Amino acid sequence: MVAVGVIGSGAWGTTLALLLTQKGIATTLWEHRPERAAQMQRARENILFLPGFRFPDGLDVTANIAEAVQGKDMLLLVTPSQRMRENVRLIAPYIGRETLLVSASKGIEIDTLKRMTEIIAEEMLEARTEARSRIAALSGPNISREVAEGKPTAAVVAAQEQDVAVRVRTLLSTSRYRVYTSADVIGVELGGALKNIIAIGAGFNEGMGFGENAKAAFITRGVAEIARLGIAAGAHPLTFTGLAGIGDLIATCASPLSRNQQLGRRLASGEKLEDILASTRTVAEGISTTKAALQLAARHNVELPITEQLSHVLFDGLDPRKAVPELMMRDPKDEMEGMV
Repeated sequence: MVAVGVIGSGAWGTTLALLLTQKGIATTLWEHRPERAAQMQRARENILFLPGFRFPDGLDVTANIAEAVQGKDMLLLVTPSQRMRENVRLIAPYIGRETLLVSASKGIEIDTLKRMTEIIAEEMLEARTEARSRIAALSGPNISREVAEGKPTAAVVAAQEQDVAVRVRTLLSTSRYRVYTSADVIGVELGGALKNIIAIGAGFNEGMGFGENAKAAFITRGVAEIARLGIAAGAHPLTFTGLAGIGDLIATCASPLSRNQQLGRRLASGEKLEDILASTRTVAEGISTTKAALQLAARHNVELPITEQLSHVLFDGLDPRKAVPELMMRDPKDEMEGMV
């Protein structure tokens, strides 16, 4: 019998737990608040983050970290990026010697500018050196509710060890969730993280009614911005033409179900960031990633004009309607600058 633990019971964590259980894999979903875990186990549904999807019999919910981790063939880490490190420290004592460790979180740690797999590897080095070779990252155009509804999509899993990527692919693949493999961990993770920034800007486009031309142009320049930083950080350029690059970017920028796109639309309507954050329980990863990306860009001497303007809107009170002219009136550039 194969067993999997999912660490994090937000919409995406719950969706992955449903996908695995429906495939016949015994799955344990970890929720850190005991009262919430008990409520979900009793109701057989995640009413807060993914309402309307009944838990199959093979899915258990627990707040006991040892129960969620021990004896598992694979652990999916689906926590907010800024809490990844503390959660890895929680699970480290219970991880088996053959357990696969898969990050399904998309972000960059602000304090260290590390990617999620780097955090996992760093914390595993303290607990168990050999676990570092079993780490992978999952990304792609995966809107939680659509995957939970069984609508077809694809994803990519990246790992330094090819056999690790293949094992994760085997466990996750279904007739409606097609998983590819990659060796470019840097590109897959940065593509997944940085697209959240661009999605907030895409929300501006929707909120201001700028139209389809502007949307297409903005997404395309977003790909260029992501690729410039990714290449400078050591990623393979072609990764950004794939599922973790343009695939994820299109889904997140275009879908009204995207938390980051929703945030951009609400900002464009005149709402203040603090009011938006106070009104929602979900995490828009693009906010923290904006701060981290600008620091990472400074480290690599890369220009991120979209991210810079978005930062002014998020943290300096700039009106989104003034950010767009700033981007349009920048000095002319070669389209492929910084990418070739």
